[in-house]
Amino acid sequence: QLQLVESGGGLVQPGESLTLSCGATGRPVANYPIGWFRRQAPKKEREGVSCISPDGRTYMADSVKGRFTISRDDAKNTVYLQMNNLKPEDTAVYYCALTPTIQGMCSVRSSGSLGQGTQVTVAG
Repeated sequence: QLQLVESGGGLVQPGESLTLSCGATGRPVANYPIGWFRRQAPKKEREGVSCISPDGRTYMADSVKGRFTISRDDAKNTVYLQMNNLKPEDTAVYYCALTPTIQGMCSVRSSGSLGQGTQVTVAG
């Protein structure tokens, strides 16, 4: 069974960068569509940020396009979210999870169960 654990969050100033990691165990992460999601406040709706398909196709939400990059390291069984030029509105708990696919392409319309997540705070 595939299990995913997020890490890499922290407190940064606007304009700085962070790289989040989604470490997978149990199965090769390359076989699964994996997405990054975020929740900016406890009662706010979850937002799909990005995803990567098994064939390498990626999706990026308009709110982060040009600033965030998703990638996968099959040898490390890890999916990354490189976040550059961070803004205060990027402050959120970030989660990685399985996503559904549409014609083989990952989709952030929904997700598998979310774990603990990792907190990203952009302030200062």
